[in-house]
Amino acid sequence: MTLAINLFLWGVLAVLVAVAARRGRVVVQQGVRDGALDFMRLLPRIALGVIGSGYLAEMLPREFIAPWIGPESGVMGVVIATLGGALTPGGPVVGFSIGAAALKGGAGAPQVIAYSTAWALYAIHRLLIWEVPLMPARIVWLRAAVSIPLPFIAAAGAMLLGKP
Repeated sequence: MTLAINLFLWGVLAVLVAVAARRGRVVVQQGVRDGALDFMRLLPRIALGVIGSGYLAEMLPREFIAPWIGPESGVMGVVIATLGGALTPGGPVVGFSIGAAALKGGAGAPQVIAYSTAWALYAIHRLLIWEVPLMPARIVWLRAAVSIPLPFIAAAGAMLLGKP
């Protein structure tokens, strides 16, 4: 499966390069330069997040994680994970690293799915720092309100599908 995803992504990249090449050599060169700079800026952050999640998973005792967001924690674990996702500040390196550490530390898949879904949809810091200043507050709060059931639906879907 990982090989198929990698091949798909390389294929998408090849299509993008071909489209850029039709626009001219300068577009291809600019794209390569910008992409390489972004890669170099993000690589240390990704490395720190992945390595940090490994340490975090080892430091968190399983007996602490399992009762709260473990596979047997059920709906209450989903609620706790959803609140945790909504309150987690930071970008994907932080959010997904915490989710990976929780999985390694004994959290249930539905709970981690609820966590990452809540983090992606309505992290409180993002609502207050980005969305409310840029859009009418009524729209932001309406979007957040209609998103509330989604982590629970995602977790329920994971529970129905079984252990991934």
